[in-house]
Amino acid sequence: MDFRLSEELELWRKTVREFTEKEVAPYDAEMDRANDLPWDIVRKMSESGFFGVPFPEEYGGAGMGSLAAVITIEELARGSASVALTLDAHWLATDPIFMFGTEEQKKKYLPDLVSGKKLAAFALTEPVAGSDAAGIMSTAVRDGDYWILNGTKAFITNGGAAETYVIAVKTDKTKGARGISTFIVEKGTPGFSIGKKEDKMGCRGSVTTELILDNCRVPAENMLGKEGEGFKVAMVALDFGRVCVGAMGVGCATAAMEAAGRYANQRQAFGGPLAKLQAVQFKIADMAMGIEAARLLTYRAAWLRDAGQRYTTEAAMAKVFGAEVAMSTCKDAIQIFGGYGYTRDYPVERYLRDAKLLEIGEGASEVLRMVIGMNTLKELA
Repeated sequence: MDFRLSEELELWRKTVREFTEKEVAPYDAEMDRANDLPWDIVRKMSESGFFGVPFPEEYGGAGMGSLAAVITIEELARGSASVALTLDAHWLATDPIFMFGTEEQKKKYLPDLVSGKKLAAFALTEPVAGSDAAGIMSTAVRDGDYWILNGTKAFITNGGAAETYVIAVKTDKTKGARGISTFIVEKGTPGFSIGKKEDKMGCRGSVTTELILDNCRVPAENMLGKEGEGFKVAMVALDFGRVCVGAMGVGCATAAMEAAGRYANQRQAFGGPLAKLQAVQFKIADMAMGIEAARLLTYRAAWLRDAGQRYTTEAAMAKVFGAEVAMSTCKDAIQIFGGYGYTRDYPVERYLRDAKLLEIGEGASEVLRMVIGMNTLKELA
């Protein structure tokens, strides 16, 4: 078993890291204060080919695969969880078009999405349905060559900024999860509008809004996948999204550990640097072990996807563990900083606020523990 990354992947990591250190990290605090999407950074990411990393060259992508994608997210998250989240949310909508779209849909939408000329957003969550995806209430009714969509979507990352949306609705309210279908909806479609912009605790450099569907008239050819296949589309999309969230956890935790380590080496207390104190060393040790374990879980899940194998359980593990490592690492980083860590003069309080989202979005940790538990018990039966 060889754990070394290929020369190509190591080179790509270096490329993304250099980009992040120059173009992303210096502006993260500004994004946080502004509570808005950094369009200049998005444009530069597009020019650098970030949006197309996991997609084939046929549609303008780099064809580098899922492992390269999670490395991209990890490195971006070291500089800004907000920027990493923006790319993750974009892929969350782009990937199902690639996986389930007709050839006509792929040719129409993927070139602009894979190049980053247009942003995408995936809309599943509603005010009454979060991790319980089967409980969505939005509907679609057939009207000749169109479907009429009605309902409200909540907490949609890239909402308003995106021009292409993949939206899940009920086409048959009597069938539960089997009555869900997905549609590609373009910004500007009559009856489609952007609702409330959220004033979030963290990841404030990514934009999150409601979406309003008010007799939104969508051409029938914009259905993504088959009628009633929407729950499957969403779950397949979320598997990859959860691996990316695991990578965000690794990146966010790494940034916090690096900041805490630098501070511990410089800060003088009790006659020497904090780094000489065993209590601080133990915290750094726990951070390093957690990050390495989270990274291995995340990379393995991505490797399984690239190998064409089922990875739902591994994706859930990567997401849950990566998110919780990020939270514990950021909390302990603040403790090492002491009072300074509780102020906005240092970045670790921002890292903690950003990390909290990872335990909630794309499947709450409690729900994913149920997924892991149920799947593991089936294997043990």
